[in-house]
Amino acid sequence: MNLSWCERDNCHEDGLRERVVGLHNEIMFDRPATGQVAYNWVYEEEENVKPIPSVLLLVKKNDEGLMKVAADAVKSLTSFGDIKVMLTPEVAAKFSHYYSVDNHHILLFDPKPVPGFGGNHLPTDSIQYSSYSSLEAGDVGSVVDHDKYESGGHDDKYGSEKMHNRSDGPDLICTLGGDGLLMHASNLFSGPCPPILCIAGGSLGFLTPFPRCEMVDAIRISLGLQNANENSFSVSDASDSENAFLSQASSMLPHCGECAEEANEKRKRPIFKFGANNKICLSMRMRLDCRVINREGVIKARFNVLNEVTIDRGSSPYLAALECFCDDVHLTTVQADGVIFSTPTGSTAYSMAAGGSVVHPAVPAILVTPICPHVLSFRSMVFPDHVVLRCFVPDDARADAAVAFDGKHRRELHRGDSVQVQMSAYPVPTINRADHSSDW
Repeated sequence: MNLSWCERDNCHEDGLRERVVGLHNEIMFDRPATGQVAYNWVYEEEENVKPIPSVLLLVKKNDEGLMKVAADAVKSLTSFGDIKVMLTPEVAAKFSHYYSVDNHHILLFDPKPVPGFGGNHLPTDSIQYSSYSSLEAGDVGSVVDHDKYESGGHDDKYGSEKMHNRSDGPDLICTLGGDGLLMHASNLFSGPCPPILCIAGGSLGFLTPFPRCEMVDAIRISLGLQNANENSFSVSDASDSENAFLSQASSMLPHCGECAEEANEKRKRPIFKFGANNKICLSMRMRLDCRVINREGVIKARFNVLNEVTIDRGSSPYLAALECFCDDVHLTTVQADGVIFSTPTGSTAYSMAAGGSVVHPAVPAILVTPICPHVLSFRSMVFPDHVVLRCFVPDDARADAAVAFDGKHRRELHRGDSVQVQMSAYPVPTINRADHSSDW
């Protein structure tokens, strides 16, 4: 017996976790389907001078307290001379004018549009609009050419890293705010996204495990410029075993109040640690690649969402009538206020409020949750990440529908329009203070 795993287009024999054993074709697993992802920094031996890493600092708007915290952090980071700090022009101007923060290690961040993402909700004078004008007025063939452009000339539903080899991007993103700022960072990097360090500065902070007093040390450790185990005040020492870093990461960590006692010592080694053996744990937060397609097959909009894409009845007084398919197999006819396609990260957001299950962020799955369904037997469903889900407005629907992507870019869905949802090739990696289960 020869095993392989198959996608819609082809099958592969490499990377299987299943294997055949015994004389009677018994099958067993070699490993779990998922695990804890961790990273460490490795430099080439022949490099005489290490490249200076850069961090993009995003700060919550209209919060002067957080602006002061961020300005102090930038002063501290640039004083070492081994980090470049990237700021948006608005934040850089405020730092320079109000806090006298100006340094040659401070760079301006100019977000670049990612070809293939966006939609005609953009104003006509937007930089991104020209990238999609051909899709708005194009024919079916323009969709194929567009996909080939993404993959460097090859049809590839998961895209390609060839077009994203940018030398001017950050090595790390640090958000000082709430969960909404993490959503904003995801929106800025619709393609490949560097690791994100989330500092709590909002009202909820469900996805922000680091307190603001650990901000500077956490950035330096995340960039490999400071060893989390050196001169640490933690009770337990780092284990020499390669397999010990998960249990080490899950140890109890001090609260922010303990850090404040040492706040006057600017370059004090951290009294906290995360990870072990110079490895930092990550949560690879899956995103959904969502495309709005009209009846002619032209892509009208495309977004990567971190939480969910929601299709609802909009301003219509009638229930939304939708036909849903899974891999082109009819799944169900939806008669409800709407339906939510959610990631595991988004399972604790709108989907949970609508009665959906809470899913661990490491589970590779897509959740489908109805909003106030007309038929009570229609319950939340969980699909594997390899399927392609499609929901369209039939010609006999009583009214149009509406769609929103992570609560933004809301647009109408006319009869014949469909929304295609599948796993995105570009997850959002967030840095864990402990590990992905402890932070969750």
